[in-house]
Amino acid sequence: MTKTADSVWNNCLAFIKDNISSQAYKTWFEPIKAVKLVEDALSIQVPSKFFYEWLEEHYVKILKVALTKEVGENAKLVYIIKMENTYGNKMPFTEKIPSANRSKLHSQEIDVAIKNKSPELKNPFIIPGIKNVKIESQLNPNYNFDNFLEGESNRLARSAAMAVANKPGGTSFNPLLIFGGVGLGKTHLAHAIGVEIKDKYPEKTVLYISTEKFTQQYIDAVKKNNRNDFIHFYQIIDVLIVDDIQLLSGKVGTQDVFFHIFNHLHQNGKQVILTSDKAPVDMMDIEQRLLSRFKWGLSAELNHPDYDTRVAIIKNKLFRDGVEMPDDIVEFVANNIKTNIRELEGAIISLIAHSSFNKKDITIDLARKIVDNYVKHTKREVSIDYIQKIVSDYFQMDVETLQSKTRKRHIVQARQLAMFFAKKLTKASLASIGSQIGQRDHATVLHACKTVDNLSCTDKQFRKYVEDLNKKLTL
Repeated sequence: MTKTADSVWNNCLAFIKDNISSQAYKTWFEPIKAVKLVEDALSIQVPSKFFYEWLEEHYVKILKVALTKEVGENAKLVYIIKMENTYGNKMPFTEKIPSANRSKLHSQEIDVAIKNKSPELKNPFIIPGIKNVKIESQLNPNYNFDNFLEGESNRLARSAAMAVANKPGGTSFNPLLIFGGVGLGKTHLAHAIGVEIKDKYPEKTVLYISTEKFTQQYIDAVKKNNRNDFIHFYQIIDVLIVDDIQLLSGKVGTQDVFFHIFNHLHQNGKQVILTSDKAPVDMMDIEQRLLSRFKWGLSAELNHPDYDTRVAIIKNKLFRDGVEMPDDIVEFVANNIKTNIRELEGAIISLIAHSSFNKKDITIDLARKIVDNYVKHTKREVSIDYIQKIVSDYFQMDVETLQSKTRKRHIVQARQLAMFFAKKLTKASLASIGSQIGQRDHATVLHACKTVDNLSCTDKQFRKYVEDLNKKLTL
């Protein structure tokens, strides 16, 4: 019977499948296609250069055994890399690369079919080459479960996080989405899960990444024609922790690539942990198919800490720093800083510093002075809805009028001011701001911000509007 590329490769796959784990087979061999068999040389198509590098590093021995068994001692293996050129030219390009390990698979010279610039690997974390690659977790060991105190405000989230850390990918909490306001401990808890997993399962690949950094890496990958490499890098992670996932808002390309990465990880039993400043139902400008996946596991909210939790946090901070403080001062601080944990710890640090540098005892008067100054200068988190309400009330109109299509000058200016303060006081993207303020696009928001800046410099009355609204929104 005449051998074909498909028959040879199918026989190789049957042998390989019996000798490696089902997960490894599914990840690294199912996507490969047999292309042609010329004499003793089998050409196979792989989706990226990263894929080729990984096969050569980890599976060349088993490939040699399987191919020699089917073709003979003079077997050659040629990889054909075929990927979309996702930057500019939409035509796919291919590159032929023989097996680089000449002592194991007899090889011929590299034959580049189309001389596009070949994408280099890449591990987005600047680790040169794929050989002996070690992916750094990017975790902060100071953020752990020991110093994340449990209270009524965080009990569900902390318990779920512990369950995930004990059995990553093996609970129904996949993904685990931790959400809540600024300074409530989302990032701390996410790092704590990763730190605990690394301690209990050192063989697992754990990676923490902010959405902002993930987006920038993706943009760089597209520019360098490395989109497939980027995807495959993230698909080998066992535990992926993504901070501030709401910042995907309005970023269509990044959402699409994250969707594919998420699907692959979830289907292969890998653990995904996300943090956000809002629940999935409140996220704007994120594709429905992605939002639905965020809801597959558990969404656990972190609320403002209650009084008992605030006292415990202060005492824990003092104990770790080796500082003593009278109970009445601890209670005073806990009673007066209720917004978030970051502010609470910041006030304690300021109090200790003033006492130490000025060589004064920590008194109620000193505590009052520090707390008053600290709270007064702390920016309060505001939402786009809140900004629209304050601006509408200031100009004595309702929010519907502010969002309307009318071109009346005073309404247009109110709308532009709302957009200006939304950009200044929130983390929302221009596209998200425009979408929430009357279904405008990002260009309209950009124009509004420039207009407000210009009018503030040239129009005395308009400058007063800006100053008044700034006080209302930041006090």
